[in-house]
Amino acid sequence: MSPPAATFGEPSSPTNAAQLKAGFDVKPVTINVNKSKTLDELAYKWEEGFKFAPIRESQVSRAMTRRYFQDLDTYAESDIVIVGAGSCGLSAAYMLGKARPDLKIAIIEASVSPGGGAWLGGQLFSAMVMRKPADAFLTDLGVAFEDEGDFVVVKHAALFTSTLLSKVLSFPNIKLFNATAVEDLITRTSPDGTLRIAGVVTNWTLVTMHHDDQSCMDPNTINAPVVISTTGHDGPFGAFSVKRLVSMQQLDKLGGMRGLDMNTAEDAIVKRTREIVPGLIVGGMELSEVDGANRMGPTFGAMALSGVKAAEEALEIFAERKRQNEY
Repeated sequence: MSPPAATFGEPSSPTNAAQLKAGFDVKPVTINVNKSKTLDELAYKWEEGFKFAPIRESQVSRAMTRRYFQDLDTYAESDIVIVGAGSCGLSAAYMLGKARPDLKIAIIEASVSPGGGAWLGGQLFSAMVMRKPADAFLTDLGVAFEDEGDFVVVKHAALFTSTLLSKVLSFPNIKLFNATAVEDLITRTSPDGTLRIAGVVTNWTLVTMHHDDQSCMDPNTINAPVVISTTGHDGPFGAFSVKRLVSMQQLDKLGGMRGLDMNTAEDAIVKRTREIVPGLIVGGMELSEVDGANRMGPTFGAMALSGVKAAEEALEIFAERKRQNEY
């Protein structure tokens, strides 16, 4: 059954603009503030007058949308943007949040659930292995591990990822925009003709996935003097930034990720985390596609320490951009 149609009667008297505007003004709502209870006060009393505090459905909508659009406005001009909230991107965000609480840091993640492949250790196994010296990052983060000599083991990868994500989201100067894809990079041309990355072009992931079967759905933008890209190895959204650099003729071609060799791969990823073109730092497995580095498989130390190094690089580049007034 269809809902009843709205009906409109003739106004009883002429309405001026001020009256019309007043009709749409948000009226204050008197809310009975219930005293917060403890769990002990609620325990075993579910049938004794239990009731949630009253609310109008519109209050829920406004509470969500007002904050989201305020965040969009706040972070439209960011200091650093991180593309990809996997283990490398989150590690970079953690270090930046600790070092510079004064900077605005936006994280763009295509998936609904951040964390990338770091929720499991490998082949659906739960334990996470990190080779030393990456245990230093776990110690700083406060994640317990078993010491096996040259490597350590976290009892469940989700313990590492959830702890890291929780700490990143607790920083007041960091905003995670998940279910959001980066569709392009903002560029600037310097007087000498070199190209500089100056931010990212974003859209909701579900929109990005349907550009081919819907009419044009234009994106949004975030300006930033420094972008850290950690989108992982090649895939639907993986290696996005470096593939875009090839199409923009800023890289001749990608080296392509080589076969698995843990001893070679992890050292290479950390050591070569760097600014690929002005304004764009690449870390994690996305870097393997640039350099033709080996795959590392189910060991995560390089992901964390690549993020640490990316954060250090970002702060140095940010300071230089600010000094040159390219902010």
